[in-house]
Amino acid sequence: MSENGEPALRTPLCSTLGIEYPIVQAPIGSATTPELAAAVSNAGGLGHLAVTWRDLAETRRAIRETRDLTDDPFAVNLVLDEATTVVDTDEHLETVLEAGVDVVTLSFGDAEPYVERIHDAGAVVSQTVGSAAGARDAVAAGVDLVVTQGLEAGGHVQSGVTTMALVPRVADAVGDEVPIVAAGGIADGRGIAAVLALGADGAWLGTRFVATDEAAVHDEYRRRLTEGDETDIVHTTVFDKGWPGTPHRVLRNETLERWEGAGRPAAGDRPGEDDIIATTEAGGGIERYAEALATPDVDGDIDEMALFAGQSVGLTDEVRSAGGLLKELVAETRTAVSTVSGPSHRADR
Repeated sequence: MSENGEPALRTPLCSTLGIEYPIVQAPIGSATTPELAAAVSNAGGLGHLAVTWRDLAETRRAIRETRDLTDDPFAVNLVLDEATTVVDTDEHLETVLEAGVDVVTLSFGDAEPYVERIHDAGAVVSQTVGSAAGARDAVAAGVDLVVTQGLEAGGHVQSGVTTMALVPRVADAVGDEVPIVAAGGIADGRGIAAVLALGADGAWLGTRFVATDEAAVHDEYRRRLTEGDETDIVHTTVFDKGWPGTPHRVLRNETLERWEGAGRPAAGDRPGEDDIIATTEAGGGIERYAEALATPDVDGDIDEMALFAGQSVGLTDEVRSAGGLLKELVAETRTAVSTVSGPSHRADR
């Protein structure tokens, strides 16, 4: 218990990352901003920047601006799959490390070639996994924590196993070697308390943080998130232009329905394959089936774009400030933990 009698939420993840609460804002692609990451970190969680789709100058600027807004730790994510990267990963990582980031998170690839470099720079490194075997490999490679992404997650998904089944499997596989962060289908304190009980040391929330004031997303995208429910979500590979063959979870829309109505044809034969459905502020066209995010500068048929969201979308019913959301999540988690007799999350080591 904490000094004021509330359930303590400090876990091994807090010690590893230097944060107050075991809550991580997921690297939600181009929706991440310095303002979002800093607000989460300032409220006691771990904020996150996704930089895979930024060039080196943009990456430096985003990290610098985030550091100007917070003195607390924040993370930077790199996707390792070369099918989607716009900058050589080695060069991008060097830029990130030179900027003095606290935490580097790696996904969709093998962390092993990069772990030593990250440690030599004084940063913590994590790898996202989708199986117990993947978690064991990540620990053997020397990562400081593992993120278990369940099938319920929004955006690009690298697991076929649900969070409920995956977390205890990974907890059994790695024991007390490194902290575990659970991702996929978590949007409130009940979900956070549940994954702590399953053996995780913290929770990783994406969809819920997309629906915040600080996230760089189009208002129409926010509206769909707050009005959607768990049955509006589809796990598919159809929005593959830009990242071929990678499964993702999105809100159902006209693009999906047209494709399904045509019998789910393969790429090249899909209806409206070459349609330009939106444009960026710079004048670039966004084709139907592109994996481009609906950011505020995009104009056009937003509802026909890839609107990434997880199965937790039904719990995402209003837009909040990120700092206010973090405080609410902490309060909800404490309430949920207090209603469970003998919560089984691991004590801090």
